[in-house]
Amino acid sequence: MAKLVASRYANALFEVGIEGEKLELLNEELKTLVDVFKENEDFLNVLKAPLVSKQEKKVLVENIYNNRASLEMVNFLKVLIDKDRIGIINEIFDEFKTLMNNKNNIKEAVAVTAVPMKEKALKELQEKLTKTTGKNIVLKNEVDESVLGGVLVKMGNEEIDGTLKTRLEKLKDQLSQIIA
Repeated sequence: MAKLVASRYANALFEVGIEGEKLELLNEELKTLVDVFKENEDFLNVLKAPLVSKQEKKVLVENIYNNRASLEMVNFLKVLIDKDRIGIINEIFDEFKTLMNNKNNIKEAVAVTAVPMKEKALKELQEKLTKTTGKNIVLKNEVDESVLGGVLVKMGNEEIDGTLKTRLEKLKDQLSQIIA
């Protein structure tokens, strides 16, 4: 349910960005806001608090962001406050980022390895995935020592598993079938 609601608000902000030709600006501002709220949970808690009136919250947002954010973003925050949706701003940002990625033909992926990948290898893998998928892949590396070796690539719901751990598990299954 929260994802559906977040999607609606993200779509609305996205449309405002398209109409005003401010998509990149709104994307950066929304990312900055989410980062600020993560660093200052107390601030977000004040904006979510039922004991603080909506008017006081909107005045607070105006005082803080009027000269630091676009009018569209300040108004968007006020709408979230009016509708008691400021608590799902992280989900809204995730949905907005998905819309931006779709518009720009970008797909985010993660390469999971046992040790950190060298920059050259990461770039080569990114280029191969870009050619294979036809999308502009943005690849980041995560380390998980349980992988043992090889690479596990996660792109949305897809996984390309080239890890040593999986290969060993398959070999174990094959051997157990032969022995049994």
